[in-house]
Amino acid sequence: MGGIRYPFETAPELGEAIEVAPGILWARMPLPMQLDHVNVFALDDGDGWTLIDTGFDTGKTRAAWTRLIEGPLGGRKINRIVITHHHPDHIGLAGWFQSEHGAELVTTRTAWLFGRMLLLDVHSAPVPETVAYWRGAGMPEVIIAQRLAEKPFNFADVVAPMPLGFTRIKEGDSIHMGGRDWQVRTGDGHAPEHATFWSEADNLVLGGDQLLPGISANLGVYPTEPDADPVSDWIVSCRRLGAYATDEQLILPGHKLPFTGLPLRLRQMVENHEGALDRLEAHLTEPKTAAQCFMPLFKREIEGAAYGMALVESVAHLNHLLVQGRVTRQRNAAGAWEWQALSGTGHKASA
Repeated sequence: MGGIRYPFETAPELGEAIEVAPGILWARMPLPMQLDHVNVFALDDGDGWTLIDTGFDTGKTRAAWTRLIEGPLGGRKINRIVITHHHPDHIGLAGWFQSEHGAELVTTRTAWLFGRMLLLDVHSAPVPETVAYWRGAGMPEVIIAQRLAEKPFNFADVVAPMPLGFTRIKEGDSIHMGGRDWQVRTGDGHAPEHATFWSEADNLVLGGDQLLPGISANLGVYPTEPDADPVSDWIVSCRRLGAYATDEQLILPGHKLPFTGLPLRLRQMVENHEGALDRLEAHLTEPKTAAQCFMPLFKREIEGAAYGMALVESVAHLNHLLVQGRVTRQRNAAGAWEWQALSGTGHKASA
């Protein structure tokens, strides 16, 4: 069994790039959060470049791209922007590249539709559906009051306007980039119809956030679809992609360092969630809200900036246990769902 290895010990500095394979440059864009970067890749098409993902739309990121284009990319044309999924750290500057550089936008239909929809979904205060979701998850009233007094995060805060039009890719497609033919394979759970790209001729995989080393992609449930089961989607995707994984492939991920050992990593990603689900079920001998389930899931209590991400992931795992028939839920007097394990159900294999 192969282990997980990191062929590149250090990451590129802002505005710089590292060649990770012939004609493929790895760069990073800054993020203003604990996970302080997103990986982006430039593929040499001869007459210009295809870029994979973009970072947030901020002045700092635009400046980093300008430095990258004028330096390592040699001032050559940006032909295409290929977006792995709709999250703002990946799609943030896609519209800017379309408008300012004349680049073609290539992504899955779901990623484009989500991106366009969320850009239009701008609010000056949390909407009633969001507040109801928070209460349903057991968020303390003091935190709800604080959030009601603040301007909420809007997708448009860090994502440039996206002009009408894109080129669709889907599961099973082949796309020619950087002198290679890449097979498109999509995954779900972290983001719907997340695209990954596999160059089987030379064991290269562009993994986005579907294939990350060392950290877990957030699997969250949001007010847009409060009964969703992204954990099931994620586990199914990991197992399906495992059929194509080999120890020799170099995985170029959306965050952290490029790595090898994908078969083991995919197994780890499934086992990590199965273990978390078992701990969560054992925690629910008495009724608990989603906000009271951080310890079994994350092995620590969570406050501050990470609280929201933890809450949506807690709901996701509880929803999965409900789908599996391992828990029940009912509303309490405050309007929060309280979850409790069903005695005698035992562990059931994840979907």
